[in-house]
Amino acid sequence: MNDPRYPIGKYEPQVFSHEQKEKWMLDIKFLPEDLEHAVQNLDAHQLNTPYREDGWTVHQLVHHIADSHMNAYMRFKLGLTEEAPVIKPYNEKEWAKLADNNVPVNVSVTLLHALHQRWIALIKDMSETDFERTVIHPEHGRVMSLWFLLGLYAWHGKHHTKHITSLRESKGW
Repeated sequence: MNDPRYPIGKYEPQVFSHEQKEKWMLDIKFLPEDLEHAVQNLDAHQLNTPYREDGWTVHQLVHHIADSHMNAYMRFKLGLTEEAPVIKPYNEKEWAKLADNNVPVNVSVTLLHALHQRWIALIKDMSETDFERTVIHPEHGRVMSLWFLLGLYAWHGKHHTKHITSLRESKGW
């Protein structure tokens, strides 16, 4: 892809299949490890390099993934325990400016290891009917199934990890 904002393309929803579920679950399961490898041995200068012009730094990307996936996990739990709950959007650009984004990236990588282990435990035995359950995203004005969200967040982790690996490749790191 030529657009550095979408190095793996934009998210494309898929119809439910057990094969697709397994693929997306593997994406979720292995994201923390993939992200850890993507940032391994980067120094402070490299971590503070934007992945593209006017883009977030590697440091910001890692913390953003943790923020996003914590929200995703909670959205799944809400969707499984309430009838079409309205989820709380968050201002990711403002979150990226908060003081907790100044901690080392390994803090968020470690958090993702634990979070994704719990997330996989939550979704591994979900039925097709469970994946049809929905949440309402008020900011986008749409109803989203948990199936849609599984694919979106599987894509999201790979998307941002590719930002980092593409930057490393382009810089020869």
